[in-house]
Amino acid sequence: MPLTPDMRRSIDQIRDYLFGGGYPDPVSNAEQLSFLFFFYLIEGIDTENKLKAKVLKLPYESLFAGDWKLRNPLNATVRPERSEAESKGGDTIPRDRFRWSIWAKGLSGESLVRFVRDEVFAFVTELGERGAHNFMSGARLSIDEPTVLTQVINLVDGLRLDQSDADTKGDLFEHVLRQIKQAGELGQFRTPRHIIRTIVEIIDPKVGETIYDPAAGTAGFLVAAYNHIRLGNSSSGAIHEAELDGKMQKRGLGDKLSAAQVSALQTATFFGNDVDPKMVRLATMNLTLRGLANVRILLRNVLTTTLDNERKAELGLPAEGFHVVLANPPFAGRVDKDRVVEEVKVGTSTATELLFLKYMMDSLRTGGRCGVIVPEGVLFGSTTAHKELRRQLIENNRVEAVLSLPGGVFQPYAGVKTSVLFFRKGGSTEKVQFLHADNDGYKLDANHDTPIEADDLPALTEAYQVCEQNWVKWQARDSDAEWTDKYWFADAATLRANDFNLSAGRYRPMSQAAVEHRDPRELLDELAAIEAEIVEEVEALRVVLAEGA
Repeated sequence: MPLTPDMRRSIDQIRDYLFGGGYPDPVSNAEQLSFLFFFYLIEGIDTENKLKAKVLKLPYESLFAGDWKLRNPLNATVRPERSEAESKGGDTIPRDRFRWSIWAKGLSGESLVRFVRDEVFAFVTELGERGAHNFMSGARLSIDEPTVLTQVINLVDGLRLDQSDADTKGDLFEHVLRQIKQAGELGQFRTPRHIIRTIVEIIDPKVGETIYDPAAGTAGFLVAAYNHIRLGNSSSGAIHEAELDGKMQKRGLGDKLSAAQVSALQTATFFGNDVDPKMVRLATMNLTLRGLANVRILLRNVLTTTLDNERKAELGLPAEGFHVVLANPPFAGRVDKDRVVEEVKVGTSTATELLFLKYMMDSLRTGGRCGVIVPEGVLFGSTTAHKELRRQLIENNRVEAVLSLPGGVFQPYAGVKTSVLFFRKGGSTEKVQFLHADNDGYKLDANHDTPIEADDLPALTEAYQVCEQNWVKWQARDSDAEWTDKYWFADAATLRANDFNLSAGRYRPMSQAAVEHRDPRELLDELAAIEAEIVEEVEALRVVLAEGA
């Protein structure tokens, strides 16, 4: 069953109800909804596991078997028809009372708030502690206004999530995540899904590979990689189209995947971290709704902590590095220089975008592939750290392409000009293909969510896939003729002569059309990046002077 307009309207109604009820934070609201979705689904998961055990003739104890010691004695009555023990005011209740079909339908008002706050959260946290990871750790109810919680739970119940397939549940949760229109404190924000899909299509992850996002956010890259792999392993009859963000996208059921491959996708393919507990919970729910409940998103700052080989083995992380790294790391953050671990240091820089790029270079196995979004300043910055990182990138890796994204593509979160770096670990760079997008299929306004026809991304993805043919065409060009294609190249010698500058604009062939139509926002973004560079240079000088005093 596809995501329906009624389901979207229900989510929008929940959002409006929460906002009007005094809960204006969209991140917290998305987190609270993720909890309620999970509470709803537990009953169905238990029933499904029971049936599987019966078919396989294996023992199974229901999650709702036995008794529960109450955290708050006032919660002894969960529904009007009390048991004899409950009538006597005992301090336990049957765990069966934690079925959504009982408490969500039998309680309202103050008693509902009290039961969910004191008992349901504790019950589900205990369940989480039995598994490999517990995304409920530290979770609490924040929707504590009785009327609001009652209404929200009724609306969630009306979604009938148990009747939806994994794709529909995932799309529904993505609609929830779209309401997050603010950047985090470190400059992290939700990456537009069509940009993620383009990066994933270019990197082309395969079944059997390990895929990692060190700044996972809500797990958008991991979900897109999973969908890409399923689509690539689907017969024609198992491929359908679904409307996402106003445009039709192909989806595959993955019917060509073997049981062993499905198991590998569910347990040994996807890995991620985030520094924000709320993002870890949102990412875990996003993956769980899509059938990837065993994927572990770690609460970890990779810039300030390290894992030895023993700990990596305990967590099931590949010791030799990952096949694929996909990320949109925080742009605007700074890390205290004393907290930065030695492995990710680049000179004296504390800029998260540089430190993350160094970390990702080191996280790949030899031959591994990376697609990472970076602010434009990373590509042309003139600080010692900027130039050294680019030197390492070009001389110790194979930079294959730089995709220049339109200015404003990250609105409404940020207006910073960005590009995507594509590289493989090992070897050295011989040439770089620069890909320039003027349009990405959505109106480049303050909200960036209105679909339009103009979209350079599909053609640029194809240009990447036929890079060698384009290289031959580029070499055979008439240097005096107008170059109208939205790709061009620079060889290693040219890159070295320009301080390893990787900005697409630096090597763009002279074009009267390009000169006339260059977006003023792009120029402003470049100026802002240069200003940020100057600030970093000044701070570095302050550090040097302070150390010499």
